[in-house]
Amino acid sequence: MATVRRLGPGDEAVARALFEMMATVFEEDEASNEPPDVTSLLRREAFWALAAMEGDVVVGGLTAHALPMTRSRSSELFIYDLAVAVEHQRRGIGRALVAGLRSLAAEAGITTVFVPADDEDTHALDFYRAIGGVPSPVTFFTFSS
Repeated sequence: MATVRRLGPGDEAVARALFEMMATVFEEDEASNEPPDVTSLLRREAFWALAAMEGDVVVGGLTAHALPMTRSRSSELFIYDLAVAVEHQRRGIGRALVAGLRSLAAEAGITTVFVPADDEDTHALDFYRAIGGVPSPVTFFTFSS
């Protein structure tokens, strides 16, 4: 079984492997994107990256952002990306990643974790329902600048 851990400063190589795996799973063309400043990302308290590892190989991971609320001193955690390498899917890795994130969030005093999923991504919708997620009727709007 994969082990899940939160990445931080000093984990740049693992983070790069995580981001490359995600790009592959999401079928993104990495060449068209400027690579992120991984060191800067990992130093941000509000940026969360969890990696699922089998030995020294990244087999899954997620990224999330802590968002401070304006009506209380609390934060909520927004899962931005979650991916498991295709050859490692359906083995509980995604479930372990979300469980690990929720546990770490609770330790940090964060009680709400949320994730958007495209309506046409039935695999993601089924997965989030299966792990206890409750859908919220909301529409996201995007703007290009």
